[in-house]
Amino acid sequence: MEENKQKKSGFVTLIGRPNVGKSTLMNHLIGQKIAITSDKPQTTRNRIQTVYTDDRGQIIFLDTPGIHKAKNKLGEYMVNVAEHTLKEVDVVLWLVEPTTFIGAGEHHIAEQLSKVSTPVILVINKIDTVKVQEEILTFIAAYKDVCNFAEIVPLSALKEKNTDLLLDLIFKYLPYGPQFYDEDTVTDQPMRQIAAELIREKALHCLQEEIPHGIAVAIDSMKVRNKVMHIDATIICERDSHKGIIIGKKGSMLKKIGSTARYEIEKMLDQQVNLKLWV
Repeated sequence: MEENKQKKSGFVTLIGRPNVGKSTLMNHLIGQKIAITSDKPQTTRNRIQTVYTDDRGQIIFLDTPGIHKAKNKLGEYMVNVAEHTLKEVDVVLWLVEPTTFIGAGEHHIAEQLSKVSTPVILVINKIDTVKVQEEILTFIAAYKDVCNFAEIVPLSALKEKNTDLLLDLIFKYLPYGPQFYDEDTVTDQPMRQIAAELIREKALHCLQEEIPHGIAVAIDSMKVRNKVMHIDATIICERDSHKGIIIGKKGSMLKKIGSTARYEIEKMLDQQVNLKLWV
């Protein structure tokens, strides 16, 4: 078979400082809600592997914790995971916010990228927040010499602006090869893990600044009975003093977390869900 008739496939990682929109971008590219999105740094999330397939081939996205200067052992582990991934993939997407200020965190990422030969696509995200579109040219100019970029793409993950262009450019740099997953595969994460991610996301959204981001969710059981998915889950917090805040007055906060999480899980599973939460 001629090369131009073959399909492409390969691995792509999204890197960037916390809260630049990595998970939001991945969710929109895939078309389903897979990764947790929150305005708080993700310090306890596993690497999420998701799959995009079309007639051009297949992209396997590795979503990693934000690369930053670690302050503790957990932070060091997350940084090592992220930086090791740079050497495993075929394309790196570096997400940044629309600004001309390039801080120490960005310079740290650029330093890591200089150690690999992988094509790097700079993604300037959140351009929907830029009032004067001509300013985008100044952001590109500020970043273009920071690293040897293969491409620079301004986009809005939230508004899905230029996300199709990004997919085109990713395929441009992927090698030809066999597909790693079936066409209908979206993620290699077990449904239990995705459900836990969704519950944790909704807990963070509901609690806002009341609780530090150090919470986790464990799925105790997940079984189908009479066509209804019954899920028992426990929210685990760092301190006993946080329990009352998560539960809320007469259980109001826990109920709010449960109802919003149940709605998302029902959309994901396309079936009725009975969700019970404990703290």
